[in-house]
Amino acid sequence: MIRSIPKATIRQTSSLLGTPRCLATQAGTFKQKLDAGPALDDFIRNAPEVETVTLGNTSQPRLPSFLKTKIPTGASFTKIKEDLRGLKLHTVCEEARCPNIGDCWGGTDKSKATATIMLMGDTCTRGCRFCSVKTSKTPAPLDPHEPEHTAEAISRWGLGYIVLTTVDRDDIPDGGAEHFASTIRKIKYKAPNILVEALTGDFAGNLEHVALVARSGLDVYAHNIETTEALTPFVRDRRATFRQSLSVLARAKEEGVRITKTSMMLGLGETEDQVLDALKALRSANVDVVTFGQYMRPTKRHMKVHRYVEPAEFDRWKQVAMDMGFLYVASGPLVRSSYKAGEYFIENVLRGKGANVSKLSQTRSQPQDSATDSVSS
Repeated sequence: MIRSIPKATIRQTSSLLGTPRCLATQAGTFKQKLDAGPALDDFIRNAPEVETVTLGNTSQPRLPSFLKTKIPTGASFTKIKEDLRGLKLHTVCEEARCPNIGDCWGGTDKSKATATIMLMGDTCTRGCRFCSVKTSKTPAPLDPHEPEHTAEAISRWGLGYIVLTTVDRDDIPDGGAEHFASTIRKIKYKAPNILVEALTGDFAGNLEHVALVARSGLDVYAHNIETTEALTPFVRDRRATFRQSLSVLARAKEEGVRITKTSMMLGLGETEDQVLDALKALRSANVDVVTFGQYMRPTKRHMKVHRYVEPAEFDRWKQVAMDMGFLYVASGPLVRSSYKAGEYFIENVLRGKGANVSKLSQTRSQPQDSATDSVSS
């Protein structure tokens, strides 16, 4: 049975339906009162000072914008990475977390791409305080197929310039010198036109092992002094010395290597005089190419950055080194030992001016001025 609704109830309901206009007016009035009332500052103006907390690491200088790089992409980058994984090869680009990996592996022209293959595994027998490569007293045995796999991968990529480097293997009698030399010979057999740079360790100071690699057919022999002589004991493994590194570079040149090369990091606490002394010693050893780059702390377990060096200072060191007679100098915050622009220059020298390199080296080996006076080795 349907009950009828009284008219009085209908009139009351109609009046309630009209109340939103009244509520809106009341809400507007309330908001106006809030806006006109006291603000937050009125409550805390006379409050006691509160100790604030700054999040993040304030003990280290902040990373400057000129040291920030883009995430690597591109077809060439992907292809090189896939080939490396398929052949179980390692690169120092990845292991050392190089910021230039996108520039060196990327791009559309593979012939202009460069990669630094790391031979003899991914574990080093030394523990330098700046390096992020894994360390162990007993790394895995050498892969006897690595020289062939490396040569196959490089010939497949169609690169114009390749850098080979290695972890230190003090657990092997010859430090891996024969393994290194074999890899270079196989690369030259499969890809005769490719230029090979070998970035070696110091072979514990055994210069006969240095000579074995130097005579393998390579085009550039590189060995990094890393820092100044005064800072070497604090930066590198105790088994590495500045003078030992100089003897490696000098012996490579004596064996007839066309170009020798080394690299230094800045921002470790070095002084200007220490850097100048290192450059004089390198010229005395007839080193042709030197690179300067900013030290960047890979993890919190490694030594701290002393300071971030401004680009203008890198430019100044480049000019200083060129005035001392170096064939080529790459200097900049993101420059690394295996630097694409430097390799491009060296490739041009070797391909277009190779006949003049030895003559140029002889000219530069003569004392230029007081800045290049001989330093005892």
